Amino acid sequence: MRVFSIPMRTRFRGITQREGVLIQGPAGWGEFSPFAEYGPAECARWLAAAREAAYEEWPEPLRDRIPVNVTVPAVGPERAHELAAASGCRTAKVKVAERGQDECDDMARVEAVRDALGPGGKVRVDVNGGWDVDTAARMIRALDRFDLEYVEQPCATLEELARVRRRVDVPVAADESIRRAEDPLKVSAAEAADVAVIKVQPLGGVRPALRVAEACGLPVVVSSAVETSVGLAAGLALAAALPELPFACGLATLSLLEGDVVGDPLVPEDGAIAVRRPAVDEAALGRVEAADGGWRRRVAAAQEHLEAPPVIGAAGR
Repeated sequence: MRVFSIPMRTRFRGITQREGVLIQGPAGWGEFSPFAEYGPAECARWLAAAREAAYEEWPEPLRDRIPVNVTVPAVGPERAHELAAASGCRTAKVKVAERGQDECDDMARVEAVRDALGPGGKVRVDVNGGWDVDTAARMIRALDRFDLEYVEQPCATLEELARVRRRVDVPVAADESIRRAEDPLKVSAAEAADVAVIKVQPLGGVRPALRVAEACGLPVVVSSAVETSVGLAAGLALAAALPELPFACGLATLSLLEGDVVGDPLVPEDGAIAVRRPAVDEAALGRVEAADGGWRRRVAAAQEHLEAPPVIGAAGR
């Protein structure tokens, strides 16, 4: 078990350091990197994903390249334009509703990204549940002047998502309502979304996420949890195994980090990432390796919610 801590290039989701654990097994390396606010029961899914990566083979891929979007944090319009233009991607996901910013900031950022991509590019916005229903309906209509592909998690609850969906013409995507739900399939049953955003770690691994994608009956976007290339490889494996992949995936997130744990990071070329599983590089990992900081305790607490044998032996680092 190896602990890492990597600085973020820009404050993202309220954090400035991306931290987690890498676990090595016979199949390779797995990543366990739940966010700080997640409790042991929720973290158990993330640990199950790391175990799967370390001990099991992933499904056979159906494609060898995955189209991806650039993720634009809640930065100023000039920086947003630079990020979108330099990415090489034809799709951008723009963060909005950042705490401490106002609606004018959101409008300027999305406008800048639309300008950078041109009329042929696709722009989606991610709200992370930050709006109430009335604000969501109003802001989605206002932002749709920039021709939105969809809006991701405009409100926090399923009931709110369903109400927003009935009031706007822009498709609604569910993220937190799937990855943090006890029953991810309730999104489809509640008619709360047009698109399902699927992430491997929060759903317990590639195979469990594949089952959720199949059962929910919605078009799927595979996204990352702002992971290292170890975690991103699992996301690529999921995207490669899906029968259909109608949208660009949110897996080009290494640009948000100042470092990585492999020598050949999973970064896009011409708007896509090749499906592969790079090996952990000792020199790269050494540059970002960190003290335990409570991670062994978090792994053990999550382990209590799993029936499988422990992932850490007595001699684990």
